[in-house]
Amino acid sequence: MKKTFGIIGAGNIAKAVSIHLLKAGYSVILSSRKDPSEIAKTIASLGSGAKAGTPAVAAQADIVILAMPWSQLSTLSGLPNWNNRIIIDATNHYVAFVPDLQVADLGGRASSEVVADYVPGARLVKAFNTLYYKLLEMNPQSENGKRVLFISGNHPDANKEISDIVDSMGFAPIILGTLATGGKLQQAKGPLSGVNLIKQS
Repeated sequence: MKKTFGIIGAGNIAKAVSIHLLKAGYSVILSSRKDPSEIAKTIASLGSGAKAGTPAVAAQADIVILAMPWSQLSTLSGLPNWNNRIIIDATNHYVAFVPDLQVADLGGRASSEVVADYVPGARLVKAFNTLYYKLLEMNPQSENGKRVLFISGNHPDANKEISDIVDSMGFAPIILGTLATGGKLQQAKGPLSGVNLIKQS
């Protein structure tokens, strides 16, 4: 039986990732701090296999994706124990968007290392954060090959599991290494942020 996905967040990235997970046959619970009924339109557009729930409900899924604003990370502290489950960090550490994009000063740490502090006991994997959502939601396969998605994490088994899932979604996964190395390459304003690569067949 395929694993379930809970997404904490219901914005553009959450919707884009859900599109591909649903096509690959996974079930998805999207959540937000608002009442689940307020994301009913998004759920309806996604179709069968998608449901709305609270963050607490989404956090009970087999694999949880964080697709929330950086400013909301503190809300994770009230959720249940993560019990060695895989958490996918799709966040970017933006703290301002106008007049230009600004990121938090993390004192040299990778953004996902900071996120990991909020989900103790989880195996954190960085993924789904580098592409603009309109690119991410597109068909990952082109006539020249497959769109690349980067993956980083400190647990090789979790990296491999997410890599296999990303492959089943039609993308070309590339594992970069640990959060301190690969995660820094992926994160906002890192050298791979916004890079749209196609792996040729």
